[in-house]
Amino acid sequence: MKNAIFSFHDDSPKYKQIYEKFKTFIERGDLKADERLPSLRQLAESLHVSRNTALMAYELLAAEGYIRGESRKGYFVNELEPLLLQEASSSSHHHEQTEPTQPIRVDFRADVVDQSHFPLKTWRRIANHVLTVKDSFRYGDPFGEMCLREQIAAYLLQSRGVRTDPKAVIVGSSTQQMLVYLGHILKDEFESVIVEDPGYDGAREAFQFHRFMFETLPVYETGADLSQLEQMKSRLIYVTPSHQSPMGVSMSIQQRHTLIHWVNKMRGYIIEDDYDSEFRYTQKPFPALASIDAARVIYLGNFSKSFLPGIRLSYMVLPQPLLDRYQQRFLLFENTSSMLSQLTMAKFMEAGEWIRHLKRMRLVYKRKMQHLVSALRKEFQHHISIIGEQSGLYVLVKVHLPCSEDWLIKRAYAHGVKVYPTSRYFVHHSPDQPMIKLGFSNLSFAEIQLGVELLKKAWLESNATGFAHDSET
Repeated sequence: MKNAIFSFHDDSPKYKQIYEKFKTFIERGDLKADERLPSLRQLAESLHVSRNTALMAYELLAAEGYIRGESRKGYFVNELEPLLLQEASSSSHHHEQTEPTQPIRVDFRADVVDQSHFPLKTWRRIANHVLTVKDSFRYGDPFGEMCLREQIAAYLLQSRGVRTDPKAVIVGSSTQQMLVYLGHILKDEFESVIVEDPGYDGAREAFQFHRFMFETLPVYETGADLSQLEQMKSRLIYVTPSHQSPMGVSMSIQQRHTLIHWVNKMRGYIIEDDYDSEFRYTQKPFPALASIDAARVIYLGNFSKSFLPGIRLSYMVLPQPLLDRYQQRFLLFENTSSMLSQLTMAKFMEAGEWIRHLKRMRLVYKRKMQHLVSALRKEFQHHISIIGEQSGLYVLVKVHLPCSEDWLIKRAYAHGVKVYPTSRYFVHHSPDQPMIKLGFSNLSFAEIQLGVELLKKAWLESNATGFAHDSET
């Protein structure tokens, strides 16, 4: 194996570049069927990479069927189907994403809600009534319909302890859109923002749109690390304290007071994204940061996670100085959210249906969460750790196997299961082992069970020989 064959570049991880090279060699016939490959140690030494890098490359090749691992013998090239060889010779660009060997049977996506329990008849009845109201046949308020803003203010006081004037509530179409607008009125006063690491990538994109510089607040499985806050220069911080995205941990009441003390000392602002605080399963939610100090907290909420993503309804509560600035700047801009959706949601809340829906869904999602966690622990035992089972509509699964995130996703895909990465959320602090995101909100109990069983086949059973071999080569 000559180093010259592998000229590494910086565009992608080294294990992926090694994988691509070997795949090309095999497809071109440079490596023949049943030919033995260098051991992990030999490959790592010859290319000056770590053994783990070499292992990840071989695992990707094995997952796609290019090579096989034989216990105590090594890795060998598989014989390719003639059709695959023809396709490889006719196209120099082989698509990275292979098609699944069977249709997707279970999709663990997290950005959906439970369709079977959606109050369709009630929502349709109210929506039909709204269409008979005269106010539905005009352009809306640029900051949101006052009837909805009043209902949101009443709900926040009851559920999160946030006391606000309805006029301080701004309605929009999504959290990310609200952050883009918010960034516009903050960029003249603030040059940088502290973001969680890992954290919601959509928020980072919104801040980056206005060219904010970033400082990062480390978040671990046990919670956020506030110890370095005093050394940071930024006076603006974006956090998800009730259900940290994506780690799922909640900020303790002591940490919340620490944060409030810091922001008052810095005379800055906290942007509190309370995106799914409704779904906590072990205890009552901690009070919102905005309920502790409304003067220094910008509060964000939405109806997407708890009700219906397609309704495109979000809101924020602004402290008075920012509210004045926001209203002056966007007075002549049209609201980005449907007025019909706003009027319907206002009537829905006024009739008490919103609270009834939340109570019902909290029980539904709690049972689904318990079923998923139970099934994962039964099937995987010590091979995984489960993160964030106390709240929210997804869990993170840390996989204790010698493999990559990409490998886990591809293996699941090949077995008819879609799972989702977490690498997109990390800025600097990458996890020591791959973590996969599993949503459960729109899955039945049977689908959750099937999905976990298929994941076990994908990640454990079909690779028992390969894992045993890994320790030998």
